[in-house]
Amino acid sequence: MAPRVFLITGTSTGFGEELVKVVLKNGDHVVATARNSSKLSFEGANGSNSLLVDLDVTKKESIDKAFAAAIKKFKRVDVVVNNAGYGLNGPFETLSDKQIRQQMEINFFGLIDVTRKAMETMRELKTGGVIQQVTSIGGQVGVPSFSSYCASKWAVEGFTEAVSKEVKPEWGIKFTCIEPGGFRTDWSGRSMDFGEVENPAYDHMNPKESAGKRHGNQAGDPAKAAKVFYDLAVMEDPPIRCVVGTDAYSMINKKLEGYTESVKKFEKWSNSTDVDGYQAQS
Repeated sequence: MAPRVFLITGTSTGFGEELVKVVLKNGDHVVATARNSSKLSFEGANGSNSLLVDLDVTKKESIDKAFAAAIKKFKRVDVVVNNAGYGLNGPFETLSDKQIRQQMEINFFGLIDVTRKAMETMRELKTGGVIQQVTSIGGQVGVPSFSSYCASKWAVEGFTEAVSKEVKPEWGIKFTCIEPGGFRTDWSGRSMDFGEVENPAYDHMNPKESAGKRHGNQAGDPAKAAKVFYDLAVMEDPPIRCVVGTDAYSMINKKLEGYTESVKKFEKWSNSTDVDGYQAQS
């Protein structure tokens, strides 16, 4: 079988960097992107199996250029991994408007622009393919101090689930939201942004201290996560979502139990609003 072509955003560190290594090790081809691709370097990468390209998800012309370069070199793109993103940490009332908009700009709007380009490409070249959205367990569970981050990831989850139901089966375009828990990447370290608005009401929370304690002590190994991302990408029938990490697995199960319980508890109210005599259409 011909090598698959992966285009991955945010490959300078963390999951993105590890996934490039897995892709190359498996004999596939990779378009590794970052805002500054000149700093990228991967063992085993050469002129025939890889392409390093600048891609800033907040600039549409940058996205277009990266896809054009990928197609020029490899003639197709089989897997697009939307991995670029960061965490904004702090109680909601300590986050400035600018910070909240920037969080959405990169984690949501940037991602949907890359997704749009990926869908057009896969449909027009008639190759089909897989679009992986790296969300977070925070895309399913609200985490204190991460309101905007969770909002950006929940937005991606809802967007992706809806879009996955719009594509014609014959286009062969599949979608997966990958929902990692805590991993030993730069996410909780160098990459993190903190609220910039002083608010003494929140003296019971210390985001920088919590992040510092967490950084490097998470359960997850990014190299092992990358293997999971790869397995999901090459599956015949990938799932619409998959949690990754023991902590995420335990959190999603708690969430599901709580959800089910709450839905049942309030079903009398939920089902009390139909017009008299209304018959549901089958």
